[in-house]
Amino acid sequence: MNFKRVVVTGGAGFIGANYVHYALSAHPDWQIVVLDKLTYAGNLENLESVMNRIEFIQGDIANPVDARKALRGADAVLNFAAESHVDRSLLDPGAFVRTNVEGTLVLLEAARQEGVKRFLQVSTDEVYGDLHGTDHHSLETDPFRPRSPYSASKAGAEHLVFAHGISHGLDVVVTRGSNTYGPYQYPEKIIPLFITNALEDKPLPLYGDGSAVRDYMHAYDHASGIDLVLHRGGSGEAYNLGAREQISGVQVADAILAALGKPPSLKQFVTDRPGHDYRYSVDPAKAEALGWVRRYAFSEGLSETIRWYLQNRAWWQRVRAKKEHQSLMQTWYEGR
Repeated sequence: MNFKRVVVTGGAGFIGANYVHYALSAHPDWQIVVLDKLTYAGNLENLESVMNRIEFIQGDIANPVDARKALRGADAVLNFAAESHVDRSLLDPGAFVRTNVEGTLVLLEAARQEGVKRFLQVSTDEVYGDLHGTDHHSLETDPFRPRSPYSASKAGAEHLVFAHGISHGLDVVVTRGSNTYGPYQYPEKIIPLFITNALEDKPLPLYGDGSAVRDYMHAYDHASGIDLVLHRGGSGEAYNLGAREQISGVQVADAILAALGKPPSLKQFVTDRPGHDYRYSVDPAKAEALGWVRRYAFSEGLSETIRWYLQNRAWWQRVRAKKEHQSLMQTWYEGR
């Protein structure tokens, strides 16, 4: 498929910004429109080096006026916009329903009304639920068993996406990515939280015994997989994107502390997250069959990510100083 004008919602956030950088390199002839509400996790600094190459619209995907404005004349839309932190979804689930479910619906309607050729929904492996105690790797045909407000909202959004494909003939595709890390990630997620805490000699909070396993995928690989599905994915199909890694929280902490020369005593085991899923793992063979080849093993990707945070102290120090970050740290972790 060929596209000329592409809308990236949530493009000032972590994965969205990484995709914008990737797309500008892979498709220099594209006209890219970024629609972003600029919530606490949206940051125009993530796009600072490419602002002269994109059109930026500050707006809300749940606002029909903003959605129609952004999608006018677009060939494709990639929906990265989402509330995405499980811990925050336990504190304020309504915000997740509004953005992830209602916002996706508004965006789908705008895409239909504006004649968009293809709609790509960026989803998550968390829709499959907890695989703890099994050796199974989730397949695209597996049933959904979401266990948090966040994953439930993403599952609901997917149902709306596929329903629009069936009911209205909209060309839709979905990617279900595993836990992603890399540059520009807001430091509430485990890897940037642990890196920045370690750099400030603060504790690295591990839920329970720290044995929860994730399939950590570098943001570049996630972006390249999304781009491949956009161009080659079958209409009405979903594609898993994962790195075939099985890394525990303790392993993440140990690797970061070792890389930064910090003592293991900075590991701090805290009261477990309610309803904590202890294992996610997807089978990405379907995306690999399209030609997706991942670049980063976890050790290499983590080393590169640590270097980025070392070289961009001002970026994450500004983020950590904001009241939204301070509030979550105080509300969620103090006393655990």
